[in-house]
Amino acid sequence: MSSLLSTINSPADLRALSRQQLVPLADELRSFLLHSVAQTGGHLSSNLGTVELTVALHYVFNTPDDRVVWDVGHQTYPHKILTGRRDRMSSLRQRHGLSGFPKRDESIYDAFGTAHSSTSISAALGMAIAAQLKGDARHSIAVIGDGAMTAGMAFEALNNAGVTQARLLVILNDNDMSISPPVGALNRYLAQLMSGRFYATAKNVGKQVLKGAPPLFELAKRFEEHAKGMVVPATLFEKFGFNYIGPIDGHDLDSLIPTLENIKHLEGPQFLHVVTKKGQGYDLAEADPVAYHGPGKFDPAVGLVPASTVAKTTFTQVFGQWLCDMAEHDPLLVGITPAMREGSGMVKFHQRFPERYFDVGIAEQHALTFAAGLACEGIKPVVAIYSTFLQRAYDQLIHDVALQKLPMVLALDRAGIVGADGATHAGLFDIPFLRCIPHVSIACPADENECRQLLSTAFAQDHCVAVRYPRGAGAGVPVQAGLEGLPFGKGELRRQGQGIAVLVFGTLLYPALKAAESLNLTVVNMRWAKPLDVDLLADVAASHEALVTLEEGALMGGAGDAVLEALQTLGLIKPVLSLGVGDQLTEHGDPVHLLAELGLDAPGIAASISQRFPKLLSSV
Repeated sequence: MSSLLSTINSPADLRALSRQQLVPLADELRSFLLHSVAQTGGHLSSNLGTVELTVALHYVFNTPDDRVVWDVGHQTYPHKILTGRRDRMSSLRQRHGLSGFPKRDESIYDAFGTAHSSTSISAALGMAIAAQLKGDARHSIAVIGDGAMTAGMAFEALNNAGVTQARLLVILNDNDMSISPPVGALNRYLAQLMSGRFYATAKNVGKQVLKGAPPLFELAKRFEEHAKGMVVPATLFEKFGFNYIGPIDGHDLDSLIPTLENIKHLEGPQFLHVVTKKGQGYDLAEADPVAYHGPGKFDPAVGLVPASTVAKTTFTQVFGQWLCDMAEHDPLLVGITPAMREGSGMVKFHQRFPERYFDVGIAEQHALTFAAGLACEGIKPVVAIYSTFLQRAYDQLIHDVALQKLPMVLALDRAGIVGADGATHAGLFDIPFLRCIPHVSIACPADENECRQLLSTAFAQDHCVAVRYPRGAGAGVPVQAGLEGLPFGKGELRRQGQGIAVLVFGTLLYPALKAAESLNLTVVNMRWAKPLDVDLLADVAASHEALVTLEEGALMGGAGDAVLEALQTLGLIKPVLSLGVGDQLTEHGDPVHLLAELGLDAPGIAASISQRFPKLLSSV
């Protein structure tokens, strides 16, 4: 262990260091971070970029009494290392190990859980107002990335905060915007000047004095804005009621620390603009921050290398290829993503059809209503969106899409268990929250080829259809090249058994088939959670003594409940065992192990059925 970092077990230890020790500490922290993530996999580029900022925040502010809210939470590895979790970094994103995001029940230093973006300002403002109400003098700090600032929620919070006198500091961690003129000594000087109490006091007194002479006040205001405009971006944030400071170099501790020290003594909401570089300090990540955004295990001396074996085709890749093929076939198709081009498999589509590709930023609500507007004019939108991110646009889906019966395809990636990202990214709720909305259908492909076929089916409909599929590869079924779809709302019998029929929605079809071999069960690939294939259900129910529903999602309101509702409508009384995810949140870890813990692998499915229907199985 390095000499300085080994002594830091809490921010109090950090604050005991001299200013001169902070630069070598930051170097040690960056090196430790690089080699730690290389051993476990995880988010790298963004964390390498926040090393100095993290050191400065914990050095200047009295954490955890002062609250720091990180947004998005994948930039918090340096924060975890400095707050007593250094020795647990080897367990990062593994079952029963450290989360890859801030988590309130993991540490008192994690003031707010963040994994989806653009929530930090709202949460930190709530904390700041709570401090006022309780008479506490603590600070509340929101650290938000420039990408997260594209979401409307961030501006809603700024608008609210600007009319308060809350002790709130918003730090814009800008690692993508181009800054002109370049950050340098002049900006460092001006940032410290504008964050000082003398400047703030003089500015406020000057405003009060000059308001008595409107022409002079307007002249002074224009001069101030012109002067600021020469050295900083536009004064948008001051229009929201914030005192804007910056931009400053987010890797320069000699700039960060004095500026933060000055800000501590200012009243009202403050906005500090810092410029950082993704991948800072590791040349390979600096050169390609996207590739090193969330790498698996690798050798830091070598960097990322292509896999030596041929990997299975992922569902995301299937979607990306289908999107390109269907766009070639239909010139009215457009692709929309809320800032997830790589994650949703849209890189090739963007390259081939740039005029029909729309990245709307981290703005899921806008994405849905934007797609609705396109659909009104005869354009055919395909919205590629993670299952958990669609939750953020629920009102738009109901009000702007479904109520107007507008056609579009929702390609729901990351449905079901996602693994290392944990509960915040697990797509467990899409079937329940979509199933109750009129004019919205839900397709649940069982494998890669069926995913492509059901995407084509969805694209041909005259209303909104969601196609949900998991992260990663499926059963390895070869994907056909055509654009033919499957019958809308129809399932298929995959295995004929006796006594008990298992109705499967999605990729759990294949473990269900394995379980069925030993128990001689019938297996039905339902394909659609809505509309349900009621005719097939009635036939199967009539010829079997009991039914089992199986889905990789929440049971309450899910596909199993749809089966129960249909049986009730048909007047059929059958014992039904519903298997899926109960009233719980899934933690981070290997998806294979998580499915086994939930009893959703082949042995678990067989065991649950054997336990529930022992007499039926013994009579077969």
